[in-house]
Amino acid sequence: MDETKRILQLREELHRHNFRYYVENAPVISDQEFDFLMHELQDLEAKHPEMFDPNSPTQRVGSDLGGEFETVVHERPMLSLGNTYNREEVADFWQRVSEGLKGAPFQICCELKFDGLSISLHYEDGRLVRAVTRGDGVQGDDVTANVRTIRSIPLMLPAEGDWPGRFEIRGEVLMPWSSFDRLNAEREQAGEPLFANPRNAASGTLKSKSSSTVARRGLDAYLYYLLGEGIPGDGHFQNLEAAARWGFQISKNMRLVDSLEGVYEYIDYWDEHRKDLPVATDGVVLKVNSLAQQKSLGMTAKSPRWAIAYKFQAEQAETTLRQVVFQVGRTGAVTPVANMDPVQLAGTQVRRATLHNADVLASLDLHIGDRVLVEKGGEIIPKIVGKAEGNNSKFKVQNSKIEFVECCPVCGSKLVRYEGEAAHYCPNDTGCPPLILGRIEHFISRKAMNINSLGPETVDEYYRQGLIHDAADLYELGEKQPPSDSPKGESNKASLWGGLEGAKILAGIEQSKQVPFERVLFAIGIRFVGEIAAKTLARYYGSMDKVAEASMESLMQVNGIGEVIAGSVVQYFANPANQAFIERLRGYGLQMEIGEEQKQAQSDKLEGQSVVISGVFQHHSRDEYKALIEQHGGKNVGSISNKTSFVLAGENMGPAKLEKAQKLGIRIMSEDEFLEIIK
Repeated sequence: MDETKRILQLREELHRHNFRYYVENAPVISDQEFDFLMHELQDLEAKHPEMFDPNSPTQRVGSDLGGEFETVVHERPMLSLGNTYNREEVADFWQRVSEGLKGAPFQICCELKFDGLSISLHYEDGRLVRAVTRGDGVQGDDVTANVRTIRSIPLMLPAEGDWPGRFEIRGEVLMPWSSFDRLNAEREQAGEPLFANPRNAASGTLKSKSSSTVARRGLDAYLYYLLGEGIPGDGHFQNLEAAARWGFQISKNMRLVDSLEGVYEYIDYWDEHRKDLPVATDGVVLKVNSLAQQKSLGMTAKSPRWAIAYKFQAEQAETTLRQVVFQVGRTGAVTPVANMDPVQLAGTQVRRATLHNADVLASLDLHIGDRVLVEKGGEIIPKIVGKAEGNNSKFKVQNSKIEFVECCPVCGSKLVRYEGEAAHYCPNDTGCPPLILGRIEHFISRKAMNINSLGPETVDEYYRQGLIHDAADLYELGEKQPPSDSPKGESNKASLWGGLEGAKILAGIEQSKQVPFERVLFAIGIRFVGEIAAKTLARYYGSMDKVAEASMESLMQVNGIGEVIAGSVVQYFANPANQAFIERLRGYGLQMEIGEEQKQAQSDKLEGQSVVISGVFQHHSRDEYKALIEQHGGKNVGSISNKTSFVLAGENMGPAKLEKAQKLGIRIMSEDEFLEIIK
């Protein structure tokens, strides 16, 4: 068979299997057979780039290419719902609807309120063409590339469906409990801050610049509102039943009721049973079912009159506090964590709860043996919210008040608290193991040295085996021998001796020696010196030696460098351990000054100008244009304001940005005009 025809055949077949797996829950082939077909399609598409299709099943895996989100104006505003927390307010809503409809009979569609991120999906001719976040309700971010990786969202609808030629369907992007638990376990092992709840995790994931990250994290989506011309009928519930037939994941827990008692029964049932669901919910949504009646009831400025959200109360449990331990994260932040008698809460057994920081701990006035109230609610990581009333005296251990520690529980260094921050930090970043690991992971990260063949688990293993003690040791790994206690031929993630993985790691470390100086300056991990500050300092001083020699007064003359950053830079280079670390990096061949080509490219032609980039460009990538703006003294900004100097616009500039620029009288500059200015 002709390969291009085989590509089309495989796409259709894989879309069909996705429909059977995710919608009908009735797969007809094994996962292995599915993967075999997917690999065949990937191979054929690689041979035929002219056949690229953004809706191909292969695009589910995402890409590591970064990008910024364009702002898109919603065709119809995405209004928020009014919230209610008790039965009386639900009864008031019912009464308002009845009065608004002048006593006409009506039905209410009861739905679960999923705790995720609102999304608007647009389909044309059965194909997903755009996915937009709620944003401010008037405009949102175009996250189509990331949404394409969510397997429960159909990229193409079945050919035999009765779907309209053009329509919008809205819903919620979620992170299931299973994905959330796995992600937080990985972050905890890596010493990274945990996500507080699945909603935060879903939101952070969907706005990731790497769609491959989105694909790995296992998001899901439930759709709950169909809009557009030519949709099946007047009934909201019935329209969603049709959408389910087309391949959309619609909750099977919707219910139509025609009485207030029916609404109460639905609320009571799900307040009890929501803990059995695979995703987080925080309430119930009540909607008038008839679209004609919805239109008749209309909207307020902020929300529809025909719908309301009932929010569940946060669940609490009472238990006994046994111990408080202090954990050190890889940024050096010290967090108090309570160990308690096990207690059932929101469907899981809870033994530990965060106490956040010193201020929270002091406000709770806790003692060992206190009877405490633990809550999950929106914060899925349990937290102690107070003491139980009236029964603390017989449990409390005398003279056992919990005080925040003054010294690091790992290395014993005296803790510091920086102005404006709630957390206390261990300052011993060259001698405290969690901080050492954090510095190494920062050093290898994508925006720093970009040694992407290494990961946190491998770094941990190297450190455990004594192969590395700081980031400079990475450049000696090729000279080291395997640990004597490693069984010969053992497959080890951290092994550098033989195999493709070891070769990749060593190659990545070697390639990092070509990373430009500004990223080396960012990678060494000076506190408060982020990516932008590192670029600013690198381009102002030109070399590591000149940055190291700079005085406090000199540093504060640099545009964008304030007292806090300047003080941190001076303190860093005054430390002999840091001086030795820099010299070792220099000896291994890392870039310690701006290259000649970059020096020649610099000018002050855009000095003091703030530039917004929007659209698709022909001559250079967006990242290349950002670099050019900075090389010529300009500043990249993400949104248009009256301080914006001009917009560098390519094709398909975001309509919201175009409208705002025109409204404010901001110049729209083409890439040819821009290149002429900077020559």
